[in-house]
Amino acid sequence: MNIPNDPANGGRALQLLAGAGLLKLKEGVGHAATVEDIIDNPLRLRIVEVEAATLPRTLDDARAAVINQTYALPAGLNPVKDSLLIESKDSPYANMVAIRTGDNRPELVELNNALHTPEVKQFILEHYKGSLIPSF
Repeated sequence: MNIPNDPANGGRALQLLAGAGLLKLKEGVGHAATVEDIIDNPLRLRIVEVEAATLPRTLDDARAAVINQTYALPAGLNPVKDSLLIESKDSPYANMVAIRTGDNRPELVELNNALHTPEVKQFILEHYKGSLIPSF
């Protein structure tokens, strides 16, 4: 099982695997988890940390890999159809555009309005093939 070797995405991958019951992590490690935090691995998964951008290419030699959609889509993978596991909608890694409360500059109001159009929603659904879900 190949996972990203960078701290943020490696911990994220381990949390995904733990959430699916494939392994168990030390209590409280959260998304800062490392392979050293694995306390139970009933399937004896061999966790190999690999540069995230190369994960799609490792599928020829690995049985499985945890791949971010950033790298899955350009590699021709469809995260919804080709995945065995996918993060839940309440993942702490959700992307968002935030505007400070009370900042009503016209360009920010226009940006906010543009991002909530049916056209943008359709673009997200088509371009990201269901791996990103619009919140509106």
